[in-house]
Amino acid sequence: MRTQSSLIALLSTALLGVGVAACGSDDSSGGSSKSSAESGLKGSIAIDGSSTVYPFAQAAAELFNEDNPDVKISVGQSGTGGGFEKFCAGETDISDASRPIKSDEEAPVCQKNGVEYSDVQIANDGIAVVTNKDLKVDCLTTDQLKKLWNKGSKVSTLKDVDPSLPADKLSLYGPGTDSGTFDFFTGAINGEEGVTREDYEASEDDNQLVTGVSQDKGGLGYFGFSYYEANQDKLNLVGVGSGSGGGGSCVKPSSQAIQDGSYEPLSRPLFMYPSAKAMQRPEVKAFMDFVIANQPAIAKASQIVPMTSEQAADAKASLKKAESGA
Repeated sequence: MRTQSSLIALLSTALLGVGVAACGSDDSSGGSSKSSAESGLKGSIAIDGSSTVYPFAQAAAELFNEDNPDVKISVGQSGTGGGFEKFCAGETDISDASRPIKSDEEAPVCQKNGVEYSDVQIANDGIAVVTNKDLKVDCLTTDQLKKLWNKGSKVSTLKDVDPSLPADKLSLYGPGTDSGTFDFFTGAINGEEGVTREDYEASEDDNQLVTGVSQDKGGLGYFGFSYYEANQDKLNLVGVGSGSGGGGSCVKPSSQAIQDGSYEPLSRPLFMYPSAKAMQRPEVKAFMDFVIANQPAIAKASQIVPMTSEQAADAKASLKKAESGA
């Protein structure tokens, strides 16, 4: 999506724009990357999980490393489910997630393996429904999306769900089953997580979905809003309306609509899950402190929707509990 140099430039600009109060701070709660550098911070941090959170995590790692070059940070994007699988096996320090950990499936695995954790919100996101530039669609309702994506659906054109919509044969693209975006979308649209038609091109890599939709004249898909923003010149953004009639209730995702909840039902919080064991290591604690202290700038640079002031206050409280082991 971006070169390393351009990402650093964006991050630097964003930080200057919002002002990083943490720079030079003596606050023991963290946020000062320069104080970490002066103390000779070293070590490694393994991060994996959500492809939606990936740009944010990568941006945070790049910026943190500017003042902490001896901390080696690896950032993967195996999907929220894939990330929790590694995390609960003790293979990673922080798991990126676009949904909460599943209490009936994933949490018991962590518990069995002695992996304790905290959930810390780091940003917001909306799931963008998009089409190829040549497939002109302005709005789809939640009912129409369900007809299109529900299990057993045989819909092959948008005309099948509404005679006024294009008759172009569709090629569908969406996240794979390890993706938190897949879980959230199917739950919000089809009424049950994991329930979906299966005849679509699936990938946990949102960039592959962008490429598929943008290069296929009948392309239609869904993925994290940040990937639309980074590729909006290649894609058509579809508004989402409630029920069976769109009309004035049709809303396209934007930072404001996602933050204020008017883009429903496809808005959601994004998380990082640090393990309690990892948080005992100074490099992991410093990184998480840095993320929360600088999240507005990191979100801006990675084109992810930042938290509201209330959400940021809650995130700081969650991180404080994680640091104390509460």
